[in-house]
Amino acid sequence: MKDALTPEDVCAYLREHPDFLVQHADLVHHLTPPSLDRGRGVVDLQAFMVERLRGEVRHLKDQQRELIGTSRANLNSQNRIHAAVLFLLDAQSFEQLIQTITTDLAVLLDLDVACLVVESNGYDTPHVQTSGVRVVEPGTVDRYLGKADVALNADIQGDPEIYGPGAGLVRSEALIRLQVSSETPEGMLAFGSREPDTFHTGQGTELVGFLARVVERVIRGWLELPA
Repeated sequence: MKDALTPEDVCAYLREHPDFLVQHADLVHHLTPPSLDRGRGVVDLQAFMVERLRGEVRHLKDQQRELIGTSRANLNSQNRIHAAVLFLLDAQSFEQLIQTITTDLAVLLDLDVACLVVESNGYDTPHVQTSGVRVVEPGTVDRYLGKADVALNADIQGDPEIYGPGAGLVRSEALIRLQVSSETPEGMLAFGSREPDTFHTGQGTELVGFLARVVERVIRGWLELPA
């Protein structure tokens, strides 16, 4: 059994390694600095400065943890989008493609509702009349999105116009514009979650935007439409 270290041993080691705390800066957080009494009302700022440094270290560690958590969440989202794209490409018919968009995407993206919103041209009703496809009046997409291509809304009540019977489940949503072809009316992907903060402003929209571009292309391919 080794003899326990004494304060003298520690002091001797530190004298021989004067850069020890430089190499192990995280230990400063655990050390208590001496308070020097300089008399005549002179305030020693050493303890204050060390405590401030400790606060900065804690802040940096919190930022690091937040960054790691965000990176993991982004990687998980990216993997889900990749899986969704493969499902879309594997569709063996147009009907199966629509089923994938309106059913499988919700499961693959860990959401509660996925809808394909299609505007009527005012004369004909789009032929994609299946569950999860919502036919709306002309101008509806612009009413929800304005000039934007994506809208992320938190802490909401789902709109039956978009989600139909599933509207009661929706507390946050992602709405993504679809422009399948110059020969088709405006459309929109609508993803809804029962969690009020699954979607919110400030999130990146690149992944859902990419998914929408894939949906446009596979629909265009099945219907043999021009861009």
